[in-house]
Amino acid sequence: MKELTGIRDVKENLVKLIADDWALVSAGDKDKWNTMTISWGGVGELWGKDVVFAFIRPQRYTKEFMDKSNYFTVSFFDDQFKDALKICGTKSGRDCDKIGMAGLTPEYDGEAVFPSQARLVVKCRKIAVQKMDNTGFLDESIESNYRSGDYHFVYIGEIEKVLEK
Repeated sequence: MKELTGIRDVKENLVKLIADDWALVSAGDKDKWNTMTISWGGVGELWGKDVVFAFIRPQRYTKEFMDKSNYFTVSFFDDQFKDALKICGTKSGRDCDKIGMAGLTPEYDGEAVFPSQARLVVKCRKIAVQKMDNTGFLDESIESNYRSGDYHFVYIGEIEKVLEK
C-alpha cells in the first residue's frame, strides 16, 4: 500500500463509500482485534483537524476494542468483499471467528490494525468519545433508530494516515 498525503487526496466520494459500499472499523492489537461493518459515519474537519466519525452501539463487541485502543481504522474494499462485510456486520467476534469466516487477515501500522484485503485504509488516533442520547434530536423520526434505547457512541479520530492500494 502507498501512503497518500492525506484524506483530501482521496478521489472517491467518501459519503458513497461509507453509506453505499460500507466500510469496516477495526481496533485492537497484535494479540487480539475485532472489526465490524459500518454504513453510518463521516469524514470532515473538526477542531482544526481532519477527522473520522464512527458510530458504534454499546452491545457491539468491537466497542470493547475501540475503548481500549488509542487507534482505530476505517477500511474500504472492492465489490468482491461485499459478502465478507455482510459477515462482519451480522456476526459477533464474541461468539465466533467472524474474521476467519470473512477470510480477512490482519495488517498493522504501529498501534493500528486493519484487514490486509482493504483497498483504502484511514488510520485514526482516537481523540473523543461521546454517548448519544435523544435530548439533542430535533427530528422525532431519528428516535425510531433506537427502539431498544441502545444509543450509539460516537468515536472521533484524527486522521493520521491514509493508505491506498
